[in-house]
Amino acid sequence: MHKDNENVPLPRWTTDEPQDLAPAPFGPDQMVRCDECLRANPPTRVNCLYCAALLPRNETTANLQKPALRPLEKWEQGYNNILLPPAANLASADLAEAADLLRLRPEDLNRILTSETPLPLARAATIDEAQLVQRRLNLLGIDSTIMPDAEPGTDGSGVVKVRALEIDESGIYAYQTPEAPFIPVPWSDLVLLVVGRVIVKRVEMKERKGKREENSILDSSEFFADEIVADLYTRAQAMPFRFAANSFDFSCLESKKGLLVGENIARLLQLFREYAQRVDYDDSFNSVRKILEPVWPSEQQNESSGWRRDRPGKYSIGSIMELTNEMQFSRYSRLRYHLLADAAPADHVGTTLGEHGEN
Repeated sequence: MHKDNENVPLPRWTTDEPQDLAPAPFGPDQMVRCDECLRANPPTRVNCLYCAALLPRNETTANLQKPALRPLEKWEQGYNNILLPPAANLASADLAEAADLLRLRPEDLNRILTSETPLPLARAATIDEAQLVQRRLNLLGIDSTIMPDAEPGTDGSGVVKVRALEIDESGIYAYQTPEAPFIPVPWSDLVLLVVGRVIVKRVEMKERKGKREENSILDSSEFFADEIVADLYTRAQAMPFRFAANSFDFSCLESKKGLLVGENIARLLQLFREYAQRVDYDDSFNSVRKILEPVWPSEQQNESSGWRRDRPGKYSIGSIMELTNEMQFSRYSRLRYHLLADAAPADHVGTTLGEHGEN
């Protein structure tokens, strides 16, 4: 028995203190029936839990629905909610509510809001979910627009990789391979040039497998690549021409060609700006790359290099982990193009650009 048996604290459930009770379940009258499979769903859902069909919406469920914002697979095409600055001065409670809605930490959301540039707030699986996010943000005073992953005329990740160029007074002639015919692009057709750095980190590891206590790492190596890339957009198509510094032939620079890749790509970009003076130039990716990570994270890919028998009873297995921000740059590049398409008059960027945008 407790030494001070007269002052033994009572169990919490026997005291009069308020308890942290679990949220009450939704009643049958609050559930939403799916028109497709006729099953009942919580009023917080946008799509049916069982068949993924869009659930009917009314005034009651509109205020209860919350976006799932699940991480999408690499092959999935989503919809991005893009902040339209200037951002509202949110109170702490509103900032916390918006961060909870977007599945972000308040400090990460605050960095996006104070960046004073259009940046992604969320990436949704469906247009209905993206529109729900847009409506809820609007109630908090945050203006946004919706950008699909796949613009008209693209497959969502498509770029025209250029290996070599010929340049004259009329324009450029882009070669994808030495055997393929060139693609002519007049200087007057260039509308946007987006520059950034693609970073690749690769870790290779060899591990000996045996009994649990005998597992050990035999060898590991780490590789790091940092490459300047540039996306060049034209009036004629939504897919950009991509120039990657480490896989481009700079012979087009002729006497201006130097020994260092960094110098050559800088001279090539300057040449573009001299000939195409109306082209919009954007090199802001490097400064916002870390802010993009919570919404558009760098992609990680894990692979196995297989089992190997070292000697009787001893086996090893190799693994490869690669982390790259290439898709992050592609999405940011497409964002700059999307914003230019919405803002620029048709006579400046052409009919193709005028067809983009979804609010």
